Amino acid sequence: MALCSEVYPKLFEYLTSKKGVETDFVESCNWRRFTVGGKLFAAVCADGTEKAVLCVKAPADYNETVRQLHSDINESSYNYKSKWNEIKLTGSVPYEVVADMCDRGYHQTLYRLPKKLRNDILEEYL
Repeated sequence: MALCSEVYPKLFEYLTSKKGVETDFVESCNWRRFTVGGKLFAAVCADGTEKAVLCVKAPADYNETVRQLHSDINESSYNYKSKWNEIKLTGSVPYEVVADMCDRGYHQTLYRLPKKLRNDILEEYL
């Protein structure tokens, strides 16, 4: 079993470098989860390198557009479909697109947190 940091090291480092991000591994479903303020915004299924997928939250209108542009980005089969994308990490999606999607998911989740919690996270990491 390969962990996210072995499958896609640059992505793992990028996600964990964001303010307030915590990660855990759920062995029962083989997921590396990324949360901010206790809310999930991304998860990597680390089921070996050929099956590695990233599920990431993003605005629904953005999701429709990006799915039309990249065949390796689809509705998530694990989460609420209009708000979540599933990206095949061994596919053809450029890293910059994946990083942009992660940024959108992170910011969307961060700014939906209660104001005090959001401000605490932002101030802690200044």
